[in-house]
Amino acid sequence: MIGVIGGTGLYRFLPGGSRQRIVDTPYGRPSAPITVGEVAGREVAFLPRHGRGHEFSPHTVPYRANLWALRSLGVRKVLAPCAVGSLDPAAGPGTIAIPEQLVDRTSGRASTYFDGGGVHVSFADPYCPTLRAAAAPHVDRASSTMVVIEGPRFSTRAESRWYAAQGWDLVNMTGLPEAALARELKLCYASIALVTDLDAGIEAGTGVRTEDVLAEFSRNLPRLTDVLTETIAATDPAAPCDCAAGDHDLPAGLDPVRI
Repeated sequence: MIGVIGGTGLYRFLPGGSRQRIVDTPYGRPSAPITVGEVAGREVAFLPRHGRGHEFSPHTVPYRANLWALRSLGVRKVLAPCAVGSLDPAAGPGTIAIPEQLVDRTSGRASTYFDGGGVHVSFADPYCPTLRAAAAPHVDRASSTMVVIEGPRFSTRAESRWYAAQGWDLVNMTGLPEAALARELKLCYASIALVTDLDAGIEAGTGVRTEDVLAEFSRNLPRLTDVLTETIAATDPAAPCDCAAGDHDLPAGLDPVRI
């Protein structure tokens, strides 16, 4: 299956009549029951990252349970739409971008399945090139660097000016540890980022407000849904990829679940 982890504002994606799966993992239950259905002729498993009612803040999302549950259901490729702020005035609200690189500014999150054993995981290129190529024809920017901050607060003006000065393009609160956990599970993973605002230090004004982010996401949800659908249609779920060929072993105890 192809997995879709819906970000802020994307709480439903699959058509009515899809199946619901409740999955228990060693890390508790995921953010919500997983919905399994069909999109563009592909079997898709959908999970809202923040829960059905947005009950999880970025720093409390059960990331380990989410990725574990998807893989145990048979998902091997994951598309992860998310809301982001832009650090580039030329990429304003409504821009859809595919991050190519990540910068981690989170702290205190459970970010690995490997709590012992001296394991190291290659992460130089955090996103799957095959999934990025499938999405690229349908987005505005096909190469960006995304800095992931801890949240739940937005950046100060000084912080966002600093991020922009490093040459980073997007700012987000959920891209990590999600991408790193996907790599540990040998999943293909790519993010599709919808710009909802210019970050506080990039544009004068009141700064970023949650209601504005949600409103902008809602305005652009039809187009984001189209991009997801087109990317799913262009993705071969069974195609081999180097993401599954890491030199580390899978975490112990990863058992398949029948659906």
